[in-house]
Amino acid sequence: MEACNKSLESRLTICDQDQTTADVIKSLTEIPTTWTEETQKENERLWKLSSPIFFQLKGVRRFYHISCVTSDRVWVSDDRNNLMLTDTTGVPLHRLEDSCSDPFTGFHTVNSESELIYIDEDNNINKLSKDMKTTTTFKERTGSTWRPRCVYWSPSTGDLLVGMSMYWTFTGKVTRYNESGKLTQTIQHDNTGLELYQDPSFITENNNEDVVVSDPFNAVVVTERGGRHRFSYKGHPSGSELLPHGICTDSLSHILVCDGKSKTIHILDSDGQFLSQLLTKSQEMGEPWGLNYDANTQCLWVGSGVNNTLCVYMYTSRKDALTDEHTPGPDGNALFSLTPATCYKQVGYGQKWPPDSRLSESRTWPGLAAVFQTAH
Repeated sequence: MEACNKSLESRLTICDQDQTTADVIKSLTEIPTTWTEETQKENERLWKLSSPIFFQLKGVRRFYHISCVTSDRVWVSDDRNNLMLTDTTGVPLHRLEDSCSDPFTGFHTVNSESELIYIDEDNNINKLSKDMKTTTTFKERTGSTWRPRCVYWSPSTGDLLVGMSMYWTFTGKVTRYNESGKLTQTIQHDNTGLELYQDPSFITENNNEDVVVSDPFNAVVVTERGGRHRFSYKGHPSGSELLPHGICTDSLSHILVCDGKSKTIHILDSDGQFLSQLLTKSQEMGEPWGLNYDANTQCLWVGSGVNNTLCVYMYTSRKDALTDEHTPGPDGNALFSLTPATCYKQVGYGQKWPPDSRLSESRTWPGLAAVFQTAH
């Protein structure tokens, strides 16, 4: 099983303007069957970032967290305590003035009603209505030494998952609240009674209802729905350092996490087995930090933590992307990538997003759906 998992590879198929679709398809047939350092070097050689399209969004400097509302609207936050709603033309639509005082975390999320749930400057958890006219307090902080650090609304249960930490003790926990704000679960210790978390900074949920936490002082910590510790991922290869930031899962239950050490995105299977890395030499991103996967459009949103770049990639299965088929690998999992041979036009000024249809031209720029750059 482990050997099979290691044979899975993801592809960042964002090509330069000199690479044709035929080149892309040819390269997909030459993929090695085992994971080695040479495999990663081959990934880096084959795929290059095309020249990006830039949009202007005034007032946001970096992108530490991203919450999708619709296919063309997202909430973004930066290191200046800006929490802003924008669209894919780069137009700022709304800005909040009372957002979290610690902006380097996943302190906002969006529910099925398109309401924004966020941690404010007083560490209360608030809810902003869809029309952005009404703010209500979902959970008020009442003098506890625990403070909320990150939030995630669960599409499967409607619950709110909250990562919390205690001042100065490097102790963390995850709490679960139902739709009425009642505490229904606390996850803090592993099966032997040891602390699971130090500072849960980003949180998400997998399709099997595993709770997935990015803890920069510890690892990627995964617990099952009932709270039992499943595994902790601390980097690849084993023993290497990991500095996890933004985290999300895709429709195939893979776990994607931004790593501040390697400045790449690590992809794991649902059991914590390392599969591959994305954006291994991304000059545009510098260091990927914010991350969000939109299951409706299969788009992966990636925000830079060192500059003002926000990228959106089409995220599809690696093989037979032109026919929309997910071909399983030896262990039954689909081989996946960021836009392999499927070609979409880049989104330009005034163009509709997402693209209406696949392109038949043999020479396009696969992969890069949109790139935003904000003005200081």
